[in-house]
Amino acid sequence: MANLKEVRNRISSVTSTQQITKAMKMVSAAKLKRATNAIVQLRPYADKLKSILANLSASLEESNSPFIVEREPVRVLIVAVSSNRGLAGAFNMNVIKATNVLISEKYAEQHKKGNVSIVAIGKKTQDFYEKRKYKVVGNNNELYSALDFENTSKITEQIMKGFADGDYDRVELVYNEFKNAAVQILKTEQLLPVPRAPKVAETAGKTDYILEPSQEEIVELLIPKSIKTQLYKAVLDSHASEHGARMTAMDKATENAGDLLKALKLSYNQARQAAITTELTEIVSGAAALSNG
Repeated sequence: MANLKEVRNRISSVTSTQQITKAMKMVSAAKLKRATNAIVQLRPYADKLKSILANLSASLEESNSPFIVEREPVRVLIVAVSSNRGLAGAFNMNVIKATNVLISEKYAEQHKKGNVSIVAIGKKTQDFYEKRKYKVVGNNNELYSALDFENTSKITEQIMKGFADGDYDRVELVYNEFKNAAVQILKTEQLLPVPRAPKVAETAGKTDYILEPSQEEIVELLIPKSIKTQLYKAVLDSHASEHGARMTAMDKATENAGDLLKALKLSYNQARQAAITTELTEIVSGAAALSNG
């Protein structure tokens, strides 16, 4: 009977867990809809702005903007975008792995000299790199409580100031790009200096633009806006990816709990049948002993 009690307790525990995973899946599904709408609306604007800026800045011989100046990457800042919570499959760990690969393959020398810093957006990356004694700049865990362009821009402005002041020579961005609820694509992009498009050959067909004010003024006005928009887009992508990953993970966990419940109920019925058979055997044996006596 002790075995029966143990199985009953396990069935009760798995049933409770299944109810939790179902609820979490439903919550993530609702949040995913809002997060998807936000990134789908922003993405065309962000991509077009980035393209226009890259093409305009490529034709400039020089600019007063400090954000397009290429320098030897002696000091590097990596912006790693994760989430504040777990239970989202490999979502957070994939960002951490991609960041570690970027450091080991591209900035190993800078890391040895202690010249690699981390801006963590999300508690999971914040905790991971703080525990391992990396140079973690600031604390941005509250961003997801009020995720909008203004709050994200405050982080971007600090990064831009550090780059302009020479604290960092290059800024890289690591995040999950949202494709659909089941698929997230890890992205590593250079945020600063702003990448320029390759120069077009003189013989190639070119489009003439009428620019007002001058090309230099437009580029210098667009650069800060583009940088802020690119980081905001990355955070929105990551936010939608998080809910997609969690919804998928909770759906799989619910399914696994159902399979486990079937196995436990089968085990419970077998144990119960064995117990009943044993009791009947004991009763029959006792009755036979009395009749013989």
